[in-house]
Amino acid sequence: MSQIEKSPRGALTLVAAAVVMTLYVWMFLHAESQAAVAVLIVAAAVALAVSRKLGATRTMEAAVAQRPGLTRVLSLLGAVALIAAFHNSHFVLLMLCAVLLFSTACLGLTVQFGYSGVANFAGAAFFGIGSYATAVMAAHTQIPHLLVILFSGLIAALIGSVLITPVLRTRGHYAALVTIAFGILFKTFIEVNDVLGGPQGLQVPGMKLFGVALNEGITIPGVEMSFYVAYALLSLLVFAGVYALVSALERSWIGLSMDVVRTDETAASTFGLHIARWKVIAFTTGNFFAGIAGALYGMVSGFVAPNNFTFADSLLLLSIVILGGLGNIAGLIPAALIVLVLPEKLQFIQEYRFLLFAALVIVILLFRPQGLLPRKTRIFFRGEASK
Repeated sequence: MSQIEKSPRGALTLVAAAVVMTLYVWMFLHAESQAAVAVLIVAAAVALAVSRKLGATRTMEAAVAQRPGLTRVLSLLGAVALIAAFHNSHFVLLMLCAVLLFSTACLGLTVQFGYSGVANFAGAAFFGIGSYATAVMAAHTQIPHLLVILFSGLIAALIGSVLITPVLRTRGHYAALVTIAFGILFKTFIEVNDVLGGPQGLQVPGMKLFGVALNEGITIPGVEMSFYVAYALLSLLVFAGVYALVSALERSWIGLSMDVVRTDETAASTFGLHIARWKVIAFTTGNFFAGIAGALYGMVSGFVAPNNFTFADSLLLLSIVILGGLGNIAGLIPAALIVLVLPEKLQFIQEYRFLLFAALVIVILLFRPQGLLPRKTRIFFRGEASK
């Protein structure tokens, strides 16, 4: 282990990096002119190239590996600072909610695809199941809304169990086709189902938390605050909770078993691992997390419709998982910012923004084929960490 990692400079490096990253995201979210957005994008590319040339990237990676707890705390504080900075901006707060909740759904996809190798191209469908379940329960029952979110996740996991048998009986692109078919069937079902609003969709009541309606907002004398502040803080709390669960799962023997199943099913079965069991656990757990994220997203947006949960949206979720670094949950938020926020900031070039966005993603994957933050090789013995 290097002296840089042992010294207090590692902590100072993390604090400085957190401040710089928070300020950059603030400037990017605040930028409205064409010139400002272009300058910030170029500045990020130049800063990344220079930092890699000077070895600052390796220093940062070493500091993060040495102090993962501090890294998470600083990230959480940076997110809270951004929410506070945009306390009266409805649109920016809504984008932050979308980034956090889509990233939460992608945590579920990471458990499925990144840890156990179960392909799921119907992530948006399970996200939508959570939203529609919330719309129905919140409008027609007296169940507390926190339990509604939990039940919506359970419903998504339960409906997903219908796919367990065909997914287990197929592999590779055949299993992917099964989930694609399910996503298309889900969208078609809600479009023709008048009980669920048909193609017009359903309104979702605003969330009530311990008797307080979040749509009424947080009131501070002399400060004008958007009601999305409460939703953004709740979205951050949900993301942080699911992140902690997935991180603990990845470090445990459960995550180790999933890794073995993903890497080589034949070897895993030879050593006594039950392949089907671990795939079922991963698939069900991932759908549960996607359902929770969709449930809260429905309350944030206040409306759900079939066009919000298409196959294109499933590909959007998968692109976040792959772009961030397959199997590395730390890369989900940066990838979600690129996939969700960047096209919104490039609206001044109209539809060409999607062309530029696609080109950017291709360039990133060409130069970083393992994603923005590639997953590190699992260390089995402590002695290997210092080599």
